Amino acid sequence: MMNRQEKLSLLSEMIAFAQSDDSLKSIEYNFLYSIAKQLGISKEDFDYLIEHPVTYVHLKSHSERIVQFHRLVLLMNLDHKVSSKQLVKIHNFGLRMGLSHESINRVLDLMDSFPNKIVPPDFLIDIFKVQYN
Repeated sequence: MMNRQEKLSLLSEMIAFAQSDDSLKSIEYNFLYSIAKQLGISKEDFDYLIEHPVTYVHLKSHSERIVQFHRLVLLMNLDHKVSSKQLVKIHNFGLRMGLSHESINRVLDLMDSFPNKIVPPDFLIDIFKVQYN
């Protein structure tokens, strides 16, 4: 289970990713706030993170890193506009989390073949399992 600092760190990372185009759209804000609620983070703390990011904390669990990468993929595809800048940024986030270069590329290459570019969680897990074993 993640501690509070890890939860704040992953939310901060997601906020930074969403703000990479210099704005936080309402659909992105709502998605991120729903993640915050799932993690037990108050609205006040979540709103504070938007202006005051916390230091990155590396998630210890491989499965938590996969879940976080999946959240980033979902966030990236919310507005149905994926820029090359976002692809580079999400790839770098995945590498920083310690995920396999090949698995990251496979997810990003295959996401276009799914409705609304939403990679099903089971499919995503299978991609990372192949590289992890």
